[in-house]
Amino acid sequence: MKYILFLIHSLIFLVPILLSVAFLTLVERKVLGYMQFRKGPNVVGPYGLLQPFADALKLFIKETLKPSTASPYLFFFSPFLFLILALTLWALIPTPNPLINVKLSLLLILGLSSLAVYAILGSGWASNSKYSLLGGIRAVAQTISYEISLGLILLSILLWVGTFSLTDILSIQENTWTIAPLIPLGLMWFISTLAETNRAPFDLTEGESELVSGYNVEYAGGPFALFFIAEYSNIIFMNALSSLIFLGGSSPIPSIPIVSSAIFALKTILLVFLFLWVRASYPRFRYDQLMHLTWKNYLPLTLAIFSLSLAIIIVTNSSAGTF
Repeated sequence: MKYILFLIHSLIFLVPILLSVAFLTLVERKVLGYMQFRKGPNVVGPYGLLQPFADALKLFIKETLKPSTASPYLFFFSPFLFLILALTLWALIPTPNPLINVKLSLLLILGLSSLAVYAILGSGWASNSKYSLLGGIRAVAQTISYEISLGLILLSILLWVGTFSLTDILSIQENTWTIAPLIPLGLMWFISTLAETNRAPFDLTEGESELVSGYNVEYAGGPFALFFIAEYSNIIFMNALSSLIFLGGSSPIPSIPIVSSAIFALKTILLVFLFLWVRASYPRFRYDQLMHLTWKNYLPLTLAIFSLSLAIIIVTNSSAGTF
């Protein structure tokens, strides 16, 4: 009985995420289509609504190919690791109650998301292809670089809210959202999440002219679908996290569970739509511009804001006699 309950809870947790990922692929193609004056998918099912399921069926029934010189175990383990990490992160999101309730949830999210680097690099190296390896190295360098700016932005916010718990951060924002006094940090966070999830205009791992498809170029069928699901799950997750940290999550109506969840979902959808809008509007950055943005612009700015926030809090606490 215990195992059946665990299985039911797991399905209740995973099915909405997987359905959201499936329909995000459809919404992205529809939005890009209408922005480019075309229809997008409209053949499979009414208005193309069954297109994601047709794509999933096609991918999972295709033959799973492996290069003859690839590492037999790491090649297939990397996409599973990437997907497991992407789905595990959702257990920490309070919607309205987290599946795993820990006081240091924000710290745990940072730690788990940084482990995705090993899946990306492992897939690039295990494929034993120069294009995959270069794509993996490029993706890892990009991810690590923008994790630094994301970490410093979070540190600045944590100085003001005084907690690592996402539930406590939500309760603090019942009256005023964090983005109101910290608009520069919110903008830098949004752009850094674009780069962290390898989205346009920062999709340098997929530079078709030199890397074809990046670290996953040797993958086909099921393993490629796992990478695809994990990538889109991370996109929705990062926007959900942005909504929780900067836009108050379920506020201004946190007491009614269904309404609060709907408000939180609406804010997340709006942020995801901004991701799609950016993809339709901006050309891809050069790699030197990508690195210049984080190391020469965001790093000094976030350090300066962090130092200023620390100084203000120290002076305020000293004058109040609580330091």
